Amino acid sequence: MKPSTIVVRPAPGRKSRAIVQLGAITVPAAIGRSGRTAIKREGDGATPIASMRLISGFRRGERNGRLATPLPIRRIRGDMLWCDQPGDASYNRLVRAPFGASHEEMRRSDRLYDICLVMDWNISSRARNRGSAIFFHLIRPGYEPTAGCVAVSLADMRRLLPHLRKGTIVRVL
Repeated sequence: MKPSTIVVRPAPGRKSRAIVQLGAITVPAAIGRSGRTAIKREGDGATPIASMRLISGFRRGERNGRLATPLPIRRIRGDMLWCDQPGDASYNRLVRAPFGASHEEMRRSDRLYDICLVMDWNISSRARNRGSAIFFHLIRPGYEPTAGCVAVSLADMRRLLPHLRKGTIVRVL
């Protein structure tokens, strides 16, 4: 079966808003606070203009239980972190606590990563400072901007998940 494509288009009005479309499903989204960029850099707050494959995902099991999706999803443990330190050998990789270099906690209290899908941005072929932790995750209230990810509501994520599998393309225009 051919992987589907999620298209992320800029929404009119604010550079940090987008429209996500997968077939007949169209939902509002937030993207990076700096909008989109063709030249992604670590910490720039922009969402990369690129076609990125979905690799896998994470979930907070105590909040979401089992998810209806063919995409491989792992339950988040308290020791799961994501390295965002460009000079570290584990840059843009899942690591375990304790971990001394700069990182993000996967088990966030703000619920953004209760469902968190990993897009292949700077993962298969890593380069320092090209950006890390570019995920497709849940939205902040009010569709506040992300740090460079694509974010949708929990209800919209649940609508999309059954159609997503490893290799699904997320194309940011």
